[in-house]
Amino acid sequence: MVPTPHWGMTCGSLGWPQGTLSPHATCPGDGGLGAMGQVHSCDYAFSFSPFPDPVLEARVRQLQTENVSEVTINHVEVTPLRTSNQKDLQALGLMEDGAKQDASNSAQMVHKVQTWWVEKLNQEKSDLNKRQKDLEVKLKNQDFWESQLKKREKAFVARKLKPKPSKPKPSPCTKKAKREEQTPPPKMRQVKKDLEQKSSSAINLNSFKQVPEKVVRPSRKQVFILACLECFISLDQLAQANNLLLSYFNRRLGQKHLTLPMYNSLLKAWAKKGSLHQISTLFSMMNESGLNPDLVSYAAALECMGRMDADFNLIKRCLNQMAQEGLKVENLFHHLALHQQKKMIILKAIQKVEPEFSPPLLLPSSSHNITQSPLLRDFYSKEEPVSYPKLSLPLLELQERFQQQLNLESAMTITIDSVEKKPLIKKNFHAVTLRTHNLIYSAFVPSPSSVQALFNLPPHGDSLVHLVMDLGMKVYNKNLIQMNMKSFVLDELKKKYMNYLHLLAKDTQLDSCLPREHWETLESEGTSCSNFLTQEKVWPDVLLVRLGTQLIEILVQSIYMPNSLSPSQATKRFIPVLYHVYSFLSIKQIGFIKPHPSFIQLVDEAAYTTLTFDVSVMPMLCPPIPWTSPNFGAYVLHPTKLMRCLDGTVQHQQLLESCPQGQLNAVLDALTQLGNCAWKVNQPVLDLVISIFNAKGNKKLDVPPPVSEAPTPPSYELSKGASSSEKAKLRREIAQCHKTAREMYSLRMDALYKLSIAHHLRDQIFWFPHNMDFRGRAYPCPPHFNHLGSDMTRAILLFAEGKPLGPNGLDWLKIHLINLTGLKKKESLQARLAYANEILEDILDSADNPLTGRKWWMDVDEPWQALACCMEIANAIRSPDPTAYISHFPIHQDGSCNGLQHYAALGQDVIGATSVNLMPCDVPQDVYSGVAQLVEELRKRDAAEGKSIAQVLEGFINRKLVKQTVMTVVYGVTKYGGRLQIEKRLKELDDFPKEHIWEASLYLSQLVFSSLGEMFSTTREIQDWLTKSAHVISKSGSAVQWVTPLGLPIIQPYHKTQKMTIPGNLQSLCLSSCSDVNQKPNTLKQKNAFPPNFIHSLDSTHMMLTALSCHRKGLTFVSVHDCFWTHASTVDIMNEVCREQFVNLHSQPILQDLSKFLPFPLGCSEQWPHRLILFSIPPIGNLDLQKVKESTYFFS
Repeated sequence: MVPTPHWGMTCGSLGWPQGTLSPHATCPGDGGLGAMGQVHSCDYAFSFSPFPDPVLEARVRQLQTENVSEVTINHVEVTPLRTSNQKDLQALGLMEDGAKQDASNSAQMVHKVQTWWVEKLNQEKSDLNKRQKDLEVKLKNQDFWESQLKKREKAFVARKLKPKPSKPKPSPCTKKAKREEQTPPPKMRQVKKDLEQKSSSAINLNSFKQVPEKVVRPSRKQVFILACLECFISLDQLAQANNLLLSYFNRRLGQKHLTLPMYNSLLKAWAKKGSLHQISTLFSMMNESGLNPDLVSYAAALECMGRMDADFNLIKRCLNQMAQEGLKVENLFHHLALHQQKKMIILKAIQKVEPEFSPPLLLPSSSHNITQSPLLRDFYSKEEPVSYPKLSLPLLELQERFQQQLNLESAMTITIDSVEKKPLIKKNFHAVTLRTHNLIYSAFVPSPSSVQALFNLPPHGDSLVHLVMDLGMKVYNKNLIQMNMKSFVLDELKKKYMNYLHLLAKDTQLDSCLPREHWETLESEGTSCSNFLTQEKVWPDVLLVRLGTQLIEILVQSIYMPNSLSPSQATKRFIPVLYHVYSFLSIKQIGFIKPHPSFIQLVDEAAYTTLTFDVSVMPMLCPPIPWTSPNFGAYVLHPTKLMRCLDGTVQHQQLLESCPQGQLNAVLDALTQLGNCAWKVNQPVLDLVISIFNAKGNKKLDVPPPVSEAPTPPSYELSKGASSSEKAKLRREIAQCHKTAREMYSLRMDALYKLSIAHHLRDQIFWFPHNMDFRGRAYPCPPHFNHLGSDMTRAILLFAEGKPLGPNGLDWLKIHLINLTGLKKKESLQARLAYANEILEDILDSADNPLTGRKWWMDVDEPWQALACCMEIANAIRSPDPTAYISHFPIHQDGSCNGLQHYAALGQDVIGATSVNLMPCDVPQDVYSGVAQLVEELRKRDAAEGKSIAQVLEGFINRKLVKQTVMTVVYGVTKYGGRLQIEKRLKELDDFPKEHIWEASLYLSQLVFSSLGEMFSTTREIQDWLTKSAHVISKSGSAVQWVTPLGLPIIQPYHKTQKMTIPGNLQSLCLSSCSDVNQKPNTLKQKNAFPPNFIHSLDSTHMMLTALSCHRKGLTFVSVHDCFWTHASTVDIMNEVCREQFVNLHSQPILQDLSKFLPFPLGCSEQWPHRLILFSIPPIGNLDLQKVKESTYFFS
């Protein structure tokens, strides 16, 4: 055993807060981890409050004196009462000496204290003994009952002491197989055989070799230990990191928590120091723990040998051991994150033994050499020369833009002007100072964005959990960015990006490869640096919460302001700026951090005219780095994940990282292409929106008013004889006013952020880097200002690249305008174009006089986008040659109830396909009107039979009433949810009798679901099959997984909710996680979410296929899920590509492949009885998918 040196408390701010009952308190001989988090395993240990609690003390003494076999108390630590200064010092890890002495003194003091609780417990014990004696006297002459009691007591004790036999845990599938071992009847066996033969014939088993194997996920404790080690190493506290590892290694139960990455972290750190002794010790510990060193381990050892110029024999033994482990020396230089300096040191050590050795050149991975889906063979085929489109910017300008972006990300925050005009107050804000504790500077000067959180707080405050996680993530992101800002990393990244721009610039010749392929070529030619940016050190959510809690406590305890802002007052008393209060959300009590009203007044009167944002929420000033892996892409320095997910969710990232090389190429290329679309601001529309925004908004145009326009709460005064109902009514009115004010504030700030960012970028060209959710749906990374926003946000965005309208461009502009109005949805494209020409005078008037003219544009569905389109049409018509007019305006083509389109194509349902425009028709088919018509027919039948609610609904059933339910039923809405949707629509009808709303909504929801079942019978069968499959899979103990036709692995993150309480000085925080893979799957969520999630994965696949094909043809393409955007001159080409890719997608055996794959991750045997459900694919129809290519209104 390696001896364990003593290790004191060094980072108390990251540990269990003092003064709480901790499940992992310090145990004797644990190395003294103390306040670092008590991550050691200890069966039963307690840590008590600095304020002695008589109840807990008395209970501990009772347990110590009684013989209780179930409880073993190893150690009781009573923390002494500390002053505020002592708390601050210990929170920062600056108070070590004397801590144990204070604790022992407090323990002695507690032993001398006798409280009335101890006397009470002693009295209860004596009363219990007295009652037992009385009972014995009463039963003395009742031998029979006494013997029976003794028998029962002996039996009870025997059961308690008898150890439970350990049974091997059966697999999820065999549990139910044993339960249902009876042989199915011959008919069922034949059905199963036919289904399996059909599935096997339709699916190539080799295709599942690309499915990621099940990865071993570290426990929460292992992630926490690794994060602590990385923190110590980053602070250059290797001795403390070493002691932490030793404290676990020297305990029999502690070694199981140690993993290879933990050893490797220390190996790399000691290698940099050149400590061969420590390297040897760590290798011995790994060997004793049964862990085999990997490439990272041997790279650290060879680096250390190279630094120390180790002798020939030592290096040779190391290389021989590598060979015995099956590890190749060549892979050290290509499979690891090593910069050039380390590579040269390792090479020096190797060449001392093998002088002729030189690392082979790394060839870039070629997409067409890797087995791809049939959907991508044509795209990645390079049998003929390929030329990809370029940006409209020269090389020198792009390089300057990259340097600007790099400077911004290095600063990590950006301050911009606010567009909100505030009245100037003569009061000098700078004359008013905030008194802060010295700790505030040491904690926040390195991170000014944390102090900015103080000024971003709304007047009503923000939840403590949200603030804690936000500040914790800020520190985490800053740590990663600082790691990426090492000089050798930045220099290599600059060099690589400058060369990468030769592919995109308009004045260069290179255009024969995709951005990802070119970046991989640059990686192979130079020294590897992007690997450093992908080495993300995961901090568990518990650590983030504790870190954020410490920062919040510093803010609350350390920032003060004068109680009076009057300069005439001689003496001023300082009051806290922030307060911790509680509020109720439904029946839950939520902790809030609320600013003092005087501080809110101070900020308002100061006319604060700037806003500070993290750079990660801003669009980029240069093209994003292409996605080359699940960890590398998008921003230059800021860490961005390919797949966005909830905090603490790790299964998605692990699945992506375990994919074979090349499997994700299509997804990476599609997201890169979406992010490479350059944008600019539509300045005339922006100026108009800002003017209305500063004129107290406009509800009709969806421009939110300021909070000053919120309703004033009624007076709290009531008459002395007010009844309880009057008091309750007053409370409801006041609560409603406060709720309205909060909502108005949120909407106002959201619009302010969008408009201020747009105003800041008004003269710039910018880009939106993209990533995706776990279903594969693409989203822009900047959250505030992007093209997925509201009507107002979309209206102020234009393509940076302009293209001539051409012969059909002006017509498409007019059709697009009518589409935005929502006035001619049932008319043909020709009728919409004719209508646009009829109202051309109104269009031109709207463009010329938007606020003073006839204001036609204000009375349509999407007013701001309609106004922007009116301006574009006016400019094109008034140009000398409309066909040569350079247009930057994006034209949209929207899918017709896209979810039902995918269901109809999956089931090849002719009737359903016709309803959602998969079949060619002269006019667009409106599925919502069709359902409304069918519901009306059923209502008339019931009314004729005398049903009263059907008679009440006469004249009220229309398209709008059923649209939301029809649109969302494909995405898993339940009958209960559908009833709520219809109830909301009925409440909007002024003349509908309110007393019948509930009954009418229930009745209509039933009719809508039955009507959809009739119109889309195959769709309902497929949906039911997906639901049943997910039910049996989740019941077996596994989450539902599948792989999209593009090779993207997907797993549903719905598990049983796990709650964890994290103590704090302000309050205890309860964290709820429903994505912990260690918990059982949530069967209800798994089965209800599978159908909509599966359809979402298909529509994202269709979008990505369209994006790649449009890029190949030189089109500008972006999407808002199932709404595709391009220039007016290329709408016809995009429509053709969109239909071709939909047909190609659904020509694949999607359901058959899914049926074969669903049991694959479970590892179930053929005897598993529920395999039959997974193979029972619903029968499909005879739809001719090629007809989709002829359908004008499939996307229109």
